[in-house]
Amino acid sequence: MKGRVAEGNRRVPGVSGALVSAVARTVPWRALGAGAVVGLLTVGLPRLLSIPPDPWMALNLLRGAALAFALGLAFLLDDPARHITTPVTTPRWIRTGLRAALVAPVAALWWTAALVLVPREVRPPIGAVTLEAAATAALALAAAATAIRLTDEPEPGPSVAAGVLTTAVLAPLLWPGRWTLFVPVGDPRWEAAHQRWAAVLVAALLVWGVCGPEPLRRRRIRPGAGRRRLATPG
Repeated sequence: MKGRVAEGNRRVPGVSGALVSAVARTVPWRALGAGAVVGLLTVGLPRLLSIPPDPWMALNLLRGAALAFALGLAFLLDDPARHITTPVTTPRWIRTGLRAALVAPVAALWWTAALVLVPREVRPPIGAVTLEAAATAALALAAAATAIRLTDEPEPGPSVAAGVLTTAVLAPLLWPGRWTLFVPVGDPRWEAAHQRWAAVLVAALLVWGVCGPEPLRRRRIRPGAGRRRLATPG
């Protein structure tokens, strides 16, 4: 019986209430809030201007809102104390996972509000447009994780956000037409486009997972080390 109780009370290694509280304080809520507000204003623009939206406008406004929130997510992994927290016992993938877990309910509520702001008669299929939004958010998180993995920059958020925004602007112009992602509702390519969106989502999540662990320490060659080796006899 004691053994079963012990197993029931077992916790995930490195996760505690104190850790959750500490991670919550490091989440860039201001950047996320700014992206959320801009996204809701984008979707609500027709209501503010008393302009009845058509289905194509409504779809693009939701896409713009998803991009705005993704730009806020680009700052999610920023950590000014990164070089201080690197040697802690809790793995980085747990800390970043906690950040994502804390933001996920907020993102879900925000996206629900964005969908409600679109009139029902012009609202695009919820499942398909939610897939697009999820893929866009995952791309921002994957880009942020890659920047953390490959560089020593503690706050790559601005650079990541600029890269995501540039990609979003150039993708419709440079992306091959036969692989297009941005199609209107009712287009014969709608289903195929969202299969590609699903592939983008899976690929982004895989990149995020691969870049989750702490970067491997680079071996540094000391000045003169090679000379000493050459000078060592036999």
